[in-house]
Amino acid sequence: MDQIEVPQFFLCPISLQIMKDPVTTITGISYDRESIEQWLKTGKETTCPVTKQPLLGDSGLTSNHTLRRLIQAWCTQNAANGVERITTPKSPPSKGYLLQLVRDLQVAHLCLSTLKKMEALATESERNRKSMEIPAVVKGLVCLILRCYNDRKTAGLEEALKILCLVWIPSNENRVIVSKNNEFIDSLTWVLQLESDNHAALKTNAMLVLKIVLEVATTTLSENLNLEFFQKMVSLLRENMFQHAAKSALNILIEVCPRGRNRMKIIEANAVFELIELELGKPEKNITELIFNLLAQLCSCVDGRFQFLRHAGAIAIVSKRILRVSPATDDRGVHILTSICKFSARKEVLLEMLKVGAVTKLCMVTQADCGKYLKEKATEILRLHCNIWNKSPCIQVYLLTRYQR
Repeated sequence: MDQIEVPQFFLCPISLQIMKDPVTTITGISYDRESIEQWLKTGKETTCPVTKQPLLGDSGLTSNHTLRRLIQAWCTQNAANGVERITTPKSPPSKGYLLQLVRDLQVAHLCLSTLKKMEALATESERNRKSMEIPAVVKGLVCLILRCYNDRKTAGLEEALKILCLVWIPSNENRVIVSKNNEFIDSLTWVLQLESDNHAALKTNAMLVLKIVLEVATTTLSENLNLEFFQKMVSLLRENMFQHAAKSALNILIEVCPRGRNRMKIIEANAVFELIELELGKPEKNITELIFNLLAQLCSCVDGRFQFLRHAGAIAIVSKRILRVSPATDDRGVHILTSICKFSARKEVLLEMLKVGAVTKLCMVTQADCGKYLKEKATEILRLHCNIWNKSPCIQVYLLTRYQR
């Protein structure tokens, strides 16, 4: 194969490989469908890679059947030299066929086999997934999940959740489907409560669906989440069975925290304690950033700060992570300490900050290579309580020499 000269116009300009499914853009250049769709999917490039002219997205791609037949004929002629024949790509499922599959989901003896067909279609190609991104498919899967919840049966549930993850798009139609099924959130919470070792994949898919649904949920729906929901999210942090589950739970809590009374419900679910415990386990960088993001929101109210200060390692771990993880963690960490020092600055708290190195770390922030606003926050805290911290060497050397009181 390496010794065979492949005609130049058989090669995709992006992948430089023989095109399996050539398509032509409005600029007249042909590409392999998978390569050009991936190029456009990133959102960073909306121009033709060759001509640099604007493209209309994948809607402007036309199958080049003539070029595909030429490539197939050339591959057949060179089969003896190790060239594999390019098969004719399958057409995506029609809307009529998809609607029939949705109807079959409602028939008990056809449900499982239909789910397998839908899963095979969704995982086969990007074109298939796009054709399945219609409200009827989403509605059919949501109704099936609700039926499993009401009947307390798990048969087909994992497949339904997986397919829903693959074909979901944040459209107005899908938002309406979710808002009209208030029990849908309850059904996903029920999945997370299933006690079995083989339910790990099921819970993972349920978490992913929860995340994408709550991103488009109406204000009313997200504000009416019950305490049981938040208790389950927090218990997932405590169990810490797998990092991606913890990450999904944190993203969900961050998403809904500012809405209604959710902040108080999250605190009531003992989230502050569990967040600190999770951070003490030295999680990955992205998990730490999410933990500090949520802690900063919870510490903006008195109950959140009360729970924070009840944990013996809270101030120490926040101080330790500042200037060691990322700028995002620095920002949220200093924000947490600012909330504590402004609104919960009892003498024993301030002395603890001195003892565990928080004061020294704030002095380091004022001199570190970080944002000006962050330095100003740190300086504000240090000046606010320097009468308590005036015996600290870093205060004497840095702060009191610059800001006489």
